[in-house]
Amino acid sequence: MPDVRDVIIIGSGPAGLTAAIYTARANLAPLVLEGEPSSNSDQPGGQLMLTTDVENFPGFPDGIMGPELMMNFRMQAERFGAEIHTVKVSKVDLSAKPYSVWVGDPDASVPTHHANALIIATGAQSIMLDLPNETELVGHGLSTCATCDGFFFRDQEIAVVGGGDSALEEANFLSRFASKVIIIHRRSELRASKIMQDRAFNNPKIEFLWDTVVTEYLGDSKLAGVMVENVKTGESNELPLSGLFIAIGHRPGTDLYKGQLAMKENGYLETMPDRTATDVEGVFAVGDVTDDYYRQAITAAGSGCQGALEAERYLEALHD
Repeated sequence: MPDVRDVIIIGSGPAGLTAAIYTARANLAPLVLEGEPSSNSDQPGGQLMLTTDVENFPGFPDGIMGPELMMNFRMQAERFGAEIHTVKVSKVDLSAKPYSVWVGDPDASVPTHHANALIIATGAQSIMLDLPNETELVGHGLSTCATCDGFFFRDQEIAVVGGGDSALEEANFLSRFASKVIIIHRRSELRASKIMQDRAFNNPKIEFLWDTVVTEYLGDSKLAGVMVENVKTGESNELPLSGLFIAIGHRPGTDLYKGQLAMKENGYLETMPDRTATDVEGVFAVGDVTDDYYRQAITAAGSGCQGALEAERYLEALHD
């Protein structure tokens, strides 16, 4: 049987690495399984690794690059003794203590690790359009977060893709900065709530492009516009833009835990009220894997702190 760790942290965004800092300083020798760069659903460092300027994270008055911020998190966790492995977790078994974690072959008879406590920080991924050059343009005119990047588009013409509450909320927020916001929606009517629709329709800066999809990004190193196509007529047009915000939903990284942990209807992990504890004793969920509302780096980091403190208290009681 492999050695039993006090705590294993699955994921390494702001939530996971904050949890690593706190558990390491509590002498719990956390093992962080941070994911693999080749994995779309398990990016080491989280979504900030795909972000350029981060201007709303406290403590950096001049802003900081997303990858640099996450490297600082990582080095701080390692300084206090966190052990970080760049591997992807393939399977977990939460049916018996200590909990089992597999890396590599999920069908292996012997798990790779055991842990008395698990902190799950596998985040959530923005659903993208899967068009060529998409990854390269994220942070260079292409974004998934209006509150993160809206400030950079002051007095510019930009667009939002989507038709739900999130898309309209993004558009209304962006209208504070942009000269014009175009909502590109593949249908002829919105899916958003009535109150959100009313706000958008009554906003003089917001325009709508109905029955339309984005088919191509224009620009190599920086977004210069998009090609759009009317789904009813098949007509294509070039739409000059300096910014495009994708707001068609998020996919939480919860596949590993289906059937083992309680989940909300939208697939996010369920935790106890005002806690990070899941419905399995000794398993805690932090950051965007459970947060379907705020989705900010700073709230994820705060959640990671909470999860670490709860895990520490759980382990103290367990050892006692």
